[in-house]
Amino acid sequence: MHPLTLCEIDKDCSFDKVLQSGLLPKAITSEAPWHYLKSYVSTYLREEVLQESLTRNLALFTNFLECASFSQGEALNYTAIAREIGSNRQTIMRFFDILDDLLIAIRLPVFKKRAKRRLQNSPKFYFFDVGIYRTLRPQGPLDSTQEIDGPALKTLLLQNCRALNDYYDLDYNFYFWRKTAGAEVDLILYGPNGFNAIEIKRKSNLSEKDFSGLNLFAKDHPEAKCYCLYGGERAYHHHGIDVIPYKSFLKSGILRMLSPS
Repeated sequence: MHPLTLCEIDKDCSFDKVLQSGLLPKAITSEAPWHYLKSYVSTYLREEVLQESLTRNLALFTNFLECASFSQGEALNYTAIAREIGSNRQTIMRFFDILDDLLIAIRLPVFKKRAKRRLQNSPKFYFFDVGIYRTLRPQGPLDSTQEIDGPALKTLLLQNCRALNDYYDLDYNFYFWRKTAGAEVDLILYGPNGFNAIEIKRKSNLSEKDFSGLNLFAKDHPEAKCYCLYGGERAYHHHGIDVIPYKSFLKSGILRMLSPS
C-alpha cells in the first residue's frame, strides 16, 4: 500500500506542506501532522519490530533508524553505518532487510544494462515517504536546508512514480545510475512502456554542469528519454533533455511520462 500521490490530494494542499509532512493520508488531513508522524514512527516502526521479534535490541534499532535517515537518497555504506552506531556490518544489513520486509524502505539498484563504464555497486536507500524521512532525520542549527530538502525532493519523486506504476500496472523497474567517478542520474525507469532517466534539482537556474550525468547516460543509452526537473517556472528543451519545473511534473507530468500512449 502506497501513500497518496500528488494527483490524488486536494488542490488547496500546498506543495511545501507535502514536502514537509509527506503523503500518508492522516498526515495530509491532520492539523498537526508532526504529532501523527512521530506517533507513526513510534508505534509502527519501533513497536512492530519489537512485537514481531524481528530484533531483540530495540535501542540499537532505534539508533539505526536515525542513522539511516542520513543515507536518504544516497548509496549505502553498511560498514560506515555500523561504525557510527557501534555495531557490525552483518547486523546493519539485517536491519535494512527488516525495513524492506516491512515495506517502509526501498533500496534502488544500479542500472547496469549494457554498461560501458565503471559503475557504483551499492544500492541507494529511501524511506518510503518523505514525511517519515523528515521525522526520523534529526534537525538542528548545523543542518542546512539543502542537506534535508534535496533528499526530500528525490523521495517525493520516487514515491509518486512507484505508486502510479503500481496503480496502473505499468511494470517499470526502478534504478539509479552512477559512475564510480561520481557522475549520476537520480532515477531510471525501465520497462515495457518506456525507458526514462530523471535528474531532479532544487535550484531555479541550471548550468551546463547540472546536465552532465544525463548527458553521459544518454551517450551510453540513446534510447532513453531524459528529463531534468528543476525549481524554475519555464519548461524548455536542452540538447535532447526535457527540462520541466518539478512542481508541475510531480502533480501532472509523471503519468504522461510513465504511460506515453
